Amino acid sequence: MLAHAFLTVTAADQRDQHNDHDGLIPLTVNETRRLFLATLALPAAALDHVLRWSTWRRRHQANAKASHYRRRNHQLN
Repeated sequence: MLAHAFLTVTAADQRDQHNDHDGLIPLTVNETRRLFLATLALPAAALDHVLRWSTWRRRHQANAKASHYRRRNHQLN
């Protein structure tokens, strides 16, 4: 329970500080958990890969979300 509370607060704090102009979706609880576990279990070189992958994935998700809403608004008009 304590670990889940930590992850929830961390994700919520990141959402409060989230900048929409960076082109990334906010961190989710699951992504925060995955990154936290990676910092405990992986060497620095592998951790760098995990962080770059997370950034790429969050940017890809933000692009997909924006595309979805553009297409949806276009169909409604």
